[in-house]
Amino acid sequence: MATIKDIAERIGVSIATVSRVLNYDTTLSVSDETKQKVFEVAEELSYRKKSGRRPISYKIAIVHWYTEQEELDDMYYMSIRLGVESQCEMLNIQTTKMYMDGPNLNEEVHGIIAIGKFSLKQAEELSRKTENIVFVDSSPDEDRFDSVVSNFYKATENVLQYFIDRGHTSIGYIGGKETFKDQTADIDDPRSVSFERFLSEKGMFNESSVYIGSFSVNDGYRLMKQAIKEHKDHLPTAFFVGNDPMAIGALKALHEEQIAVPDRVSIIGVNDISVSKYVHPPLSTVKVYTEVMGSTAVDLLLEKLSERQVVKKVSISTKLEIRNSSK
Repeated sequence: MATIKDIAERIGVSIATVSRVLNYDTTLSVSDETKQKVFEVAEELSYRKKSGRRPISYKIAIVHWYTEQEELDDMYYMSIRLGVESQCEMLNIQTTKMYMDGPNLNEEVHGIIAIGKFSLKQAEELSRKTENIVFVDSSPDEDRFDSVVSNFYKATENVLQYFIDRGHTSIGYIGGKETFKDQTADIDDPRSVSFERFLSEKGMFNESSVYIGSFSVNDGYRLMKQAIKEHKDHLPTAFFVGNDPMAIGALKALHEEQIAVPDRVSIIGVNDISVSKYVHPPLSTVKVYTEVMGSTAVDLLLEKLSERQVVKKVSISTKLEIRNSSK
C-alpha cells in the first residue's frame, strides 16, 4: 500500500496536507486542483503494474455522469475513470473527456465509455453519436448496450451476514438517493433495496434505523448525528453505510460523540477507495474492483469495434475488506 509520504512526494506537497485531504478535513484551505491530484495519485499508486500489449490505435470518449466537483466528493467514479485511462494508455488508445451537456459532445470518436448512471433517454442520445458504447455502473438497456456493473445486492447481503454472524441484532443503514441527471426518474439503489429485503426476511428490519441523504461526507456526518440523537442509548450496534465518503463522515460524528468504534458501533462502507485505508480507524468496506470495471469496459469496447454483434453485460464481483472499524 502506498504511504501518505509517497503521495506527498509525488505531488510536491506536505505530508500533513495529504493527510488532511484524505480525511476530508473541511477546515483545510487548498484548491480543488490539489485535492484532485491527491485523490488521483492515491488511486494510481494502489494500481498494480501491467505488462504491455500490442498497441491499438483508436480514439474514444469517456462520458462522465459526475461533474469534476462531484468526483472530488465521491472518488468511486474517479477510480473507474482512472481504470479506463490506465488501460487505454497501455493499449495506445487516445481518450477525450466529455459530459452530456458539454461543448465537445459532437467530437468525432470511434466509441464511447459512459461512466455513471445514465437514463434510457440519455443512452439513446449517445447512441445517435455511435452505437459503440459501453456503460459502466449502469445498464440502461441490456438488450442493446454493453455494460459493466458490480453486484451491490450480493455485496449488501455479505455485509449483513457478517454483522449477524458476529452477534449484531440491531443494524442500521446510512445511504444516498440519486436521480438521473435528466430528471426522468429516481434511481433505485440496490444497497438500500437489498438491506430492507434481507433483514425483513429475517425479521430484523427496523425502518427507524434507515437514514437516506446524498452520497457525501457531509451527509454521512449529518445522518449519523441524527441517528445518535434519535436513538440515544439504543443506537444500532452496527451500520452499513452506502459508500466510503459517507462512512468517513459517520466515523467523524461517532468520534465527536465519544462513541467507540468498533467497540460500541461497527461501521462498514462501500467501494474501498484509497482514502478508506488512511482514516482512523481504518475503514472496513466492500471492495469494488473499480480498476477492473474500467479496464473491462475498454476490452468490451474493443470487441464492439471488432464487430461483435452479441450484447454483453459483465458483472464484477466484490469482496469484503475487514479493517478496524468493525467487529
